[in-house]
Amino acid sequence: MSAESPSSLQAPRPRNFRRSLLWAGVVVASLGLVVMTARELAMGPTPPPPKLGALPDFTFTRQDGQPWGLKQLHGRPFVANFIFTRCPTVCPVFTQKMARLQESTATLGPRLQLVSFSVDPAYDTPEKLAEYGQKYRADFTRWSFLTGDYAQLKDTIVQGFKISMGREPGAPEDDLLSIFHGTHFVLVDGAGDIRGYYDSADPEATARLEKDAHRLTRDEG
Repeated sequence: MSAESPSSLQAPRPRNFRRSLLWAGVVVASLGLVVMTARELAMGPTPPPPKLGALPDFTFTRQDGQPWGLKQLHGRPFVANFIFTRCPTVCPVFTQKMARLQESTATLGPRLQLVSFSVDPAYDTPEKLAEYGQKYRADFTRWSFLTGDYAQLKDTIVQGFKISMGREPGAPEDDLLSIFHGTHFVLVDGAGDIRGYYDSADPEATARLEKDAHRLTRDEG
């Protein structure tokens, strides 16, 4: 076994050296943050979501039996989704995501409204919608579930929100899989203008929805 020469041995690094490395890392990270902030200031604030079209006036029946529509929502942004209580496929997950949005925007209170439209109104009575909302711990001061005349609901959802809804032609009444509807959240401002569509299956889209909803609510006061 050969002996190692003194020059081949590395002397232990002093504590001051390790401390210097740590502070160097902090400085580099701080500089990066400063550069990002300067870039954001130079580019200006992020613009609000664009106006994509005005909703037609609508009034349906809420889970408590009261009329509810654009008149009651005026001046308050809201997030809409489209479900039915006996849905065996996407609705439970879609509703859970609305419940998470309710939780993540709790600080906004009733200034931001959440509205779930039933696409199966013949079955979804106000009583059934109330039970469904309670199952998902809905705060009914913020989250409304709407039912009403099928043709009027379909016209509002398809022509107004530009969201698909319907039933496969010729399917039996009890064939729940024949009922279809879109799974995008829709953000609407206090004036009734659509401000964004957000794929409920895309985590980045739902995160953007939360951000945009906060912004609209703050902007509209």
